[in-house]
Amino acid sequence: MFEVREDEPMYALLKAVEADQKNIFGNDIDLVKNSGQPEGVSLRINGDDGVGDNPNRYKQHGFHFTADNCIGCHACEAACSEKNDLPPHLSFRSVGYVEGGTYPNFTRMNISMACNHCDDPVCLKGCPTRAYTKHPEYGAVLQDPDICFGCGYCTWVCPYNAPQLDPVEGHVQKCNMCVDRLEVGLKPACVSACLGNALEFGVIESTPENREQKKTSIPGFPDPSITNPNIRFQQTKSMPRDFSRTDSAPIKYHKNDGTGTYKPMVDKKKIKNRQWNIKKLSSRENPLVIFTLSTQAAIGAFLIAFLGSFFGVESLQTLTASNIFVPFLFSLMGLQAFVLFLSTQHLGKPMRFYRGFNNLRHSPLSREALGVAMFLNFLVVVSVLSSLDHGFFNWIVAGTILNAISDIAPFDISMLASYIPVMTKIFSFLTVISGLICLYYMYCIYRIKARPFWNHWQVATSFFGTMFSVGGVLIGLVYIPLALILENSIVGLTSSLAAVIAFGLLLEAIGHIFHARDLQKNGGEGAASYALLASKFGNTYITRNVVLGISIITVIVLGSVQLPEAWQDLLLWAVLASVILLTSLVSRALFYIMVIPTTMPGAFFWKNKGFEEHARETGLAKMPQVGVLERDH
Repeated sequence: MFEVREDEPMYALLKAVEADQKNIFGNDIDLVKNSGQPEGVSLRINGDDGVGDNPNRYKQHGFHFTADNCIGCHACEAACSEKNDLPPHLSFRSVGYVEGGTYPNFTRMNISMACNHCDDPVCLKGCPTRAYTKHPEYGAVLQDPDICFGCGYCTWVCPYNAPQLDPVEGHVQKCNMCVDRLEVGLKPACVSACLGNALEFGVIESTPENREQKKTSIPGFPDPSITNPNIRFQQTKSMPRDFSRTDSAPIKYHKNDGTGTYKPMVDKKKIKNRQWNIKKLSSRENPLVIFTLSTQAAIGAFLIAFLGSFFGVESLQTLTASNIFVPFLFSLMGLQAFVLFLSTQHLGKPMRFYRGFNNLRHSPLSREALGVAMFLNFLVVVSVLSSLDHGFFNWIVAGTILNAISDIAPFDISMLASYIPVMTKIFSFLTVISGLICLYYMYCIYRIKARPFWNHWQVATSFFGTMFSVGGVLIGLVYIPLALILENSIVGLTSSLAAVIAFGLLLEAIGHIFHARDLQKNGGEGAASYALLASKFGNTYITRNVVLGISIITVIVLGSVQLPEAWQDLLLWAVLASVILLTSLVSRALFYIMVIPTTMPGAFFWKNKGFEEHARETGLAKMPQVGVLERDH
């Protein structure tokens, strides 16, 4: 247990208070009453079996932040880092700033923020490894780095930037509410260290001494309805109508005179002229760019080939009946296996990939992983069955070998040959179903309230559009060259593929149009993401849109004409396929790098994406005290 000093000051001690029955969100403050969990259970802090004697041990605790008192000294940050022995690039608690007004009435408001140990912790629901636990003791949401495999999904879904992904160690860590101090009657280290008496801590909804407010929001704080956070605010001083952030995020906060609340808006002063920034399309999410595109293409290629043949499309029936179909299936299987392996390299601890199935009850990431695994396994079965059905494997020879090496009675294994076509269709349908399930949960992964740029149905049109467009391209890239070499017929195939590819591209284009319109209409971080997309990557964005439109028209035209020479047709389709693949790659890269989350404001040097880029480009990141890691992490 944590050692209490003999001269511990009174301000560092927890106080016993009378607690309300319900919090402001209507949830029980007593966490044991309806949970069915017994009292008196040890938290096993540092292996100690001791149990704290706090009378409010099983009531939800939370922080109270008085913005009027915060002087931005960062003592809370320092105390937290010292208590948890954190490296310079991590901080469980951060102090950010927002500024507003004009001289001489210029105002800067400091905001100290850590994990809010929410009533509805989205990090817990999103984590595929079940590394998070909401404890009835103090209502603490604790995370176990030893279970985490470093996917970083919790850092996506949390609106407050509380979980911290450590690229060096390869796992996530976060504020643990200093439960070791709470067990011995002490407040968290950050609260005890606060010089201005801005931070307080106790049973939620209890008002600290010399406080009169317990608001659920403050300028710069994300929508509390996302997670029902256990933090309350006081801010009584007169504030300007507009606040800007000191970090590089192109966001400001505008006061609604009717409600008195502040809403995020685009800060046009931080928006620059259109640029290309091609090099900055690369990011830590590169493995996910390749994984999502390739998985959608593999699912789409199989779905187009099988369902097209099943529903009587002559050109696709020719494809599935030819001997090229088996190598085609094995190429899909190889592609999917490779990108599945590549996706594990995105993890901080790739060897723990098997833990991704631990939270099927809540996490869309776990469900997507299961869908991908099912798709790949069913695809393997279909590939083997198809190779048997197409004569790539001799049943009689197989039966002879098996009977020769086994002790069982001779069995005519060739009897099963008559069942192969039926089994192939059954497993083909299972492959299609598992692929669509995989894509659905892949879509669910990105419908995150904390990331408005993603939280739009356009994600579905993008993913399913790619399934048709790049899936059709993949069939053409594999099948058409082999067919021409083997002098197989491709009559009608280019027309069939053109229709599917055009549909996929059109679906994606429609999504882009409505996405841009809705982002600008709704405002907030989503509009800021779009403004950055149209400026920092403006030339790239416009070029992508133009090429996408031209590709749709070109595919439709090429699908309706037949050139006199086969090689001319093949050359044009090869060029078009390359353009479509490149456009899809750029689109998906933009999808990942353009997100501005509903996170807390940073400072000029700390938690500032602009300064992080500057530090890496100038070499400042080589100094550990700067708190910015170099790109190789």
